[in-house]
Amino acid sequence: MKLKFTTRGFTLIELLVAIGVLALVAVLGWRGLDGIIRARVKLNTQLEQTRGMQLTFAQMQSDCANVAPLTVIGVRPQILIDGERLRLVRTVYADDQPTRLEVVVYRLDNGVLSRRESAATRDLKELDALWSSTAQDGDNAQPVVLQAGVDAMSMRLWVGNGPWQTENAVVKPATPGQTGNGIRGLEVTLKSQGGTQSMQKVFLVGAV
Repeated sequence: MKLKFTTRGFTLIELLVAIGVLALVAVLGWRGLDGIIRARVKLNTQLEQTRGMQLTFAQMQSDCANVAPLTVIGVRPQILIDGERLRLVRTVYADDQPTRLEVVVYRLDNGVLSRRESAATRDLKELDALWSSTAQDGDNAQPVVLQAGVDAMSMRLWVGNGPWQTENAVVKPATPGQTGNGIRGLEVTLKSQGGTQSMQKVFLVGAV
């Protein structure tokens, strides 16, 4: 007596169910991978923005530490805040060169924070001309981009022993040589575009 074996295949319904399950698994896997990629891109972008802000703060710290003292510039402003633009006069030190002065400008324009500096000089009249030319961005200094993707920049000044001055404050010493009434601190807050948090740092002015 011979035994007969019959081979039973998948029915159409079973095939459709299997295909549907595989398609669902593929979609879930793709969404998971897409989410991981998006999260990684966002994290890398945030890390780049944070690193850029840290480098910007490092440059600001150097400029603030070397802000020209009142004993050198007299009644001229040390630092001036105008909206999202910062101007300051700093000293420049170079090997085998006398100490000189230059005007430094930070400006936030269309989400791009840049820095430019004037030519260095020892002549206070020339310094006045350089300062005036930066008032309307009429100087020929080439700006250097520090950070892109900046949504806002706010600043405050700490003058003498008084309270913090809000932005747009113009600080001028009453008479030459009043170092105690000069600007002692600068607070800068940067907010990245699309970010929910801001980075803030306080710099000592004239620490060098």
